Amino acid sequence: MKFIFKYILTFAFALGIAVNVSAQIDTNLTYSKKLSLVPYLNLVGKQNLGLLAQQYNVSIAEAGIESAKVFPDPQLTVGAYNNQESKLHLGQGVNFSLGATLELGGKRSARINLAKSQTELSKALLTDYLRNLRADAAMAYYNAIQQKDLLLVQENSYQTMKHLADADSVRFKLGAIAQIDARQSKLEASSFLNSVIQNESDWKSSLVQLSVFTGKKDMDTLFVPTKSADNLERTFVLTQLINNAQNNRADAVAAQNSKTVAEKNLSLVKANRTIDLGINTGMQFSGASTNDIAPTPAYHSVNAGLSVPLKFSNHYKGDLKAAHFTIQQVAVQYDQVLQQIQADVIQSYFNYKSAQKQVQQYKSGLIADAEKVLNGKIYSYKRGETSLLEVLNAQRTYNDVQEGYYQTLYNYAAALITLERSAGIWDLQ
Repeated sequence: MKFIFKYILTFAFALGIAVNVSAQIDTNLTYSKKLSLVPYLNLVGKQNLGLLAQQYNVSIAEAGIESAKVFPDPQLTVGAYNNQESKLHLGQGVNFSLGATLELGGKRSARINLAKSQTELSKALLTDYLRNLRADAAMAYYNAIQQKDLLLVQENSYQTMKHLADADSVRFKLGAIAQIDARQSKLEASSFLNSVIQNESDWKSSLVQLSVFTGKKDMDTLFVPTKSADNLERTFVLTQLINNAQNNRADAVAAQNSKTVAEKNLSLVKANRTIDLGINTGMQFSGASTNDIAPTPAYHSVNAGLSVPLKFSNHYKGDLKAAHFTIQQVAVQYDQVLQQIQADVIQSYFNYKSAQKQVQQYKSGLIADAEKVLNGKIYSYKRGETSLLEVLNAQRTYNDVQEGYYQTLYNYAAALITLERSAGIWDLQ
């Protein structure tokens, strides 16, 4: 009876220590909100601060269209003169004139067309920004899933080692094993606990990144992914992906719009080389001159004029050459973009197929085999047939296999996201 009481007391003491250590693990968030992928990406598209800032570029470009519609302002001139009226009595008067510039050569329409093409370019760049933002946000989402899975791996390993340490503590009290063996298992459990704490920090940091993507200013509530990294298998035809990307990807559209902008800029440069006519009209009121030698009655006069600039500057054609070179430059850049798109799609396609095969390799039985080995080693250890070192090796092998699987699963999701980003498509749900 005394032996049984001693056994129960020792076991309760060891269990109390284990519970106290386990209480240090905090895998729950007091303020959290579960969110699936689609609602999360919708929040990113509505609230991301970087995207909101980029949207102003479109508004600024649209305001540029209004600015391009402006006509040259007329000029009103008012003057007065005095022909030494106080001494010579030659009279005094006032004059008024109104002048304006007539733009010729289609300058205004060229400015408007250029501003419109720049607006379309801004919209294409915004779409491209959203394309990359959506992909980056989705990767952050799957990274948070991976970090939670890795945390669970470490926590399960810790729980396994903790139970072994508890059992070894009881076995030591009963004289079944040496104190050094019980102390060793306790140290190993503490080591696994440190890994749990680090993985917990990594997981929570990944959740903070999700809040950053959604534009949350207060981090009091963190978003937690609800789905796992599954449903990632797709069937793609490489040639179709390349054609779709080169025709529809936002940066390809932006590169095409850049060519349009360069052409509209050339039209404006040509229009600006056309002369502008200046027209003016005016009226002068002259007072009476009472000079004894040349008396003159009061009168008024009307005048009109036309000014024609002498465009000697047109002899220099630097602006025309620059505009032509810009067109040639953006044409080469467009070809470069298409080439890069093709390379991106091909590389992403190969990476996706490779990740797909690696995931299938893990699912073929690697994890199950590693778990069976671990369970066998633990069973043998409890029976005194194997050493703690063999159990630790089996545990670490099992951990490595699980961590490798979750890393490969994340790489699989990242490869799919990268491929769809490269191809200009999106079907993740």
